[in-house]
Amino acid sequence: QVPLVESGGGSVQSGGSLRLSCAASVSIFSIAEMGWYRQAPGTQRELVATITGSGITNYADSVKGRFAISRDNAKNTVYLQMNSLKAEDTAVYYCNIRGRVYSTGPGYPTFDSWGQGTQVTVSP
Repeated sequence: QVPLVESGGGSVQSGGSLRLSCAASVSIFSIAEMGWYRQAPGTQRELVATITGSGITNYADSVKGRFAISRDNAKNTVYLQMNSLKAEDTAVYYCNIRGRVYSTGPGYPTFDSWGQGTQVTVSP
């Protein structure tokens, strides 16, 4: 597995903004998909946004027009810009990266890694 390091969570008031970052700590050969998911207390983890290796994005209906996912391939980093935050956005946010890594052996092994989670709290 490839370790991922998340940052950028915190507490804001409704209508505020936050930017989450998630960086892979090793060099990646190729990326299949990068994404952000969230889990509020008592609920299942849900998709927030994804971006494929070719740059195609997908968003949950609840965040369309407010959140934007982007990436920096050179830094192996995915971002989530969150604007117009609402109380219902409060959750632990997890990043996910799937792809292939360089190896000393033959081929390029696949990986599917999750970040440690970062708390986002939006007060009314």
